Amino acid sequence: MSDMIGRLYNVVIDCPDPPALAGFYSELLGMPVVHEREGWVVISDDRVRIAFQLASDLREPRWPDPERPQQMHLDVIVDDIDRAEAQAIALGAKRTSGCSKIRPGTRSVWSSRSETLSYGRTRFLG
Repeated sequence: MSDMIGRLYNVVIDCPDPPALAGFYSELLGMPVVHEREGWVVISDDRVRIAFQLASDLREPRWPDPERPQQMHLDVIVDDIDRAEAQAIALGAKRTSGCSKIRPGTRSVWSSRSETLSYGRTRFLG
């Protein structure tokens, strides 16, 4: 293996409302907002940084519809899948049926701004 070229700094999610989506994931993942400027918000737990960048013309995904596919999603491991689903919905997420058909033992929801969030009790290696 060759020497490392660089290190991952941020995972960046394009969205129409960075403060709103950052707030959703901040609550969901327990990661506080660490930086905010117009059109850009970052949450972090000192290990992982997730940035939310303004993309006002973003075409909202409608997965599993192939005409409006998801562009990215986050997989989250939870201890209690029923409790996690209820908490995500309380934060504004909406249920979707796609994930459990593909990966038994998992569930997926649309975040408050239509990004897909998948979660399950076990880690999936793929």
